[in-house]
Amino acid sequence: MSSTALEKAIELMNNAAAAERDRNLYEALRSYGQAIEYFLRSIKYEAQNERQKKIILTKCITYLGRANQIMTYLKDTRNGKKLVKEDNQGGESDDDDNKKLQDKLSGAVMTERPNITWSDIAGLETAKETLKETVIMPIKFPGLFTGTRKPWKGILLFGPPGVGKSYIAKAVATEASNSTFLSVSSSDLISKWLGESEKLVKQLFALARERKPSIIFIDEVDFLCSARSDSENESARRIKTEFMVQMQGVGVDNDEVLVLGATNVPWALDVAIRRRFEKRIYIPLPDFRGRFEMFKLNVEKNQHTLTEQDYWYLAERTEGYSGHDIGVVIKNALMQPVRIIQKSTHFKKVSAPSYKDPAVIDHNMWTSCSSEDPQAKEMSWLDLEYNSLTVPPLTLVGILAIL
Repeated sequence: MSSTALEKAIELMNNAAAAERDRNLYEALRSYGQAIEYFLRSIKYEAQNERQKKIILTKCITYLGRANQIMTYLKDTRNGKKLVKEDNQGGESDDDDNKKLQDKLSGAVMTERPNITWSDIAGLETAKETLKETVIMPIKFPGLFTGTRKPWKGILLFGPPGVGKSYIAKAVATEASNSTFLSVSSSDLISKWLGESEKLVKQLFALARERKPSIIFIDEVDFLCSARSDSENESARRIKTEFMVQMQGVGVDNDEVLVLGATNVPWALDVAIRRRFEKRIYIPLPDFRGRFEMFKLNVEKNQHTLTEQDYWYLAERTEGYSGHDIGVVIKNALMQPVRIIQKSTHFKKVSAPSYKDPAVIDHNMWTSCSSEDPQAKEMSWLDLEYNSLTVPPLTLVGILAIL
């Protein structure tokens, strides 16, 4: 009885999927409902097999959600009347659908470059050189890549969180100035409507081919293309299948289209999708020289009293820190005087660079001070005029207090 109920459920589920592909949503809804009923009937005969029971329950939840989506869709289209197409209007309707999907993805096209260059990235020299070789050169000098010397179709940036994978992608967008850069996240390709997610993936690649040479950057690609399992829903499987077909499918022309992915967990990617990322670049935690440059880049943008020796000392103290961690340390150190100002009860006038023009010294600026300072005046920071408050320059002691 168990196998009969389960086999019947699977058969009905396949019928529902086929009906859905044919846009026969009423039949799909009926078959999903019956499939759920048979799945639930089979559970009590599978009670001894906890793994099988869990898989069946997961499928029930998935297809119940699918059935609810169909019901909502049919309601929104006035009981399906808008689903009926005249034969002579089918092509126009398909074109309209494709245009709507491309319009939805139009926000992914980066029209303004981030203005981040290779020099803005501290350390990571090996990664930068590899990306210049694999991304920039094929776009700028396509004539070099002929015969069996072909540019990579897929590049995966992987490494610990906070090491600058997305930041490097912004530099690629800036440096590859004569290419179209499409930056998408998994949420851009996930839709609540049935079958729309796969279409979005297809249209994303179609958009890239129309505007080639182009680069598709997908951050956190593991969320979209995680390893397939028996318990995942049908929609997730279809998205992954479409993604694989578009990246390296039969009859798909991806010349001058590069897929650049970034992930913290490359082992979580589906094996078949990971294989399509032919070139994999590891972005490690910064070494001593990298940390030295990161501190310098973050500090030099502000007033400070640090010397080269101070940067050296900070780099030695922060082994194991990521670029993001170093940025947070500097930000916290810069915010510390602001916190002190909020609690201060006495202020005095000082000379400091003007906010309007840093080259001009304003002699009417205020800063917090001790109540015992001869120039101290008792007041609150709220009593000061607009943009008349300044803080002491950043010091090594201020940074060490955060570490």
